[in-house]
Amino acid sequence: MRIPGSGGSILSAIQHNDDKDKNRTKSKVRAKVEHVFLVLKRQFGFTKVRYRGLAKNANHLFAACALVNVVMVKRQLMYCPQDPSA
Repeated sequence: MRIPGSGGSILSAIQHNDDKDKNRTKSKVRAKVEHVFLVLKRQFGFTKVRYRGLAKNANHLFAACALVNVVMVKRQLMYCPQDPSA
C-alpha cells in the first residue's frame, strides 16, 4: 500500500519516522556539545594554536576549557534566591 506524497510504502514511512526520532535524539546531544565549542572558539579565540610546542598549547587549551566551564555555569553561579521570610 502506498501513502500519497511519501514516495514509498507504509513500511518506508514507518522507517522514515524512526529515522526522524533517531536524528532528533542525536541533534539534541550534538547541540549541547557544539555550544561548548562555540564558546571556546568565539569568546576565547581558540581557533588557531598560538604557541610552539605541545605543552604550551595544551596548557592554553586546559585554561580555556576551565574558563568555558565557568562561562557555562555563570547563570547558576550568579543566581541569588530571594529570602521568603524577608
